[in-house]
Amino acid sequence: MSSQMKVLTQLTFLFFFLSFSALAEKIKVFEFNQEELDSLEVRKVRGADAKTEYSIGKNDNGNFLKAVANNAASGLGKEIKIDLNNTPILNITWKVEKSINGINERSKKGHDYAARVFVVKKTGATPLSNRAMNYVFSSNEDVNIFHPSPYTKKSIDYVLATTKEHFNEWVTVKVNVKDHFKKFHNLDLDEINGLAIMADTDNSKLSSVAYFQNIYFSAE
Repeated sequence: MSSQMKVLTQLTFLFFFLSFSALAEKIKVFEFNQEELDSLEVRKVRGADAKTEYSIGKNDNGNFLKAVANNAASGLGKEIKIDLNNTPILNITWKVEKSINGINERSKKGHDYAARVFVVKKTGATPLSNRAMNYVFSSNEDVNIFHPSPYTKKSIDYVLATTKEHFNEWVTVKVNVKDHFKKFHNLDLDEINGLAIMADTDNSKLSSVAYFQNIYFSAE
């Protein structure tokens, strides 16, 4: 093999290695296509009058999930193990087209969000023992505000976006999930077990419209 050919081979190998590494450091959670939507587990919130309506759409940036909640509450859950040592950063692109203003999101009567993404860690034999970070697109609070859910201290509501700054426009946010589980739950996690998407208005009896797109974990 000539020296020129050898260098070319090495460069080609390096290119594919770097490309593979880049792909390995980005773990896509949802495809947002109809086949996936049909396969996802839908959980209606106990006591809610109706389920949130989920549908698939597409724009220039790819597929998205539309969530319409009319006095409704249900989530779409997906079991997936994410290595938080390699990819601790959750990335979310989302939009709220119709918000639910004027409610106290820290109270049981107002604990509704037009868009939220739960990150779940199983810590026991039953769902009630699980710990969760509930990342929300708030209609009333400021970014980086956080508080325990009024229903359980094992789930922390954390505002990543607000309609006070981004109403009816796409916004991309990111957060270090590993750091948050350590900070808020005192858990030094190597991995999480699943994610869930939800839009709910069952407590306020109002309605909302939101969109989710391009949810993935990355190294940074």
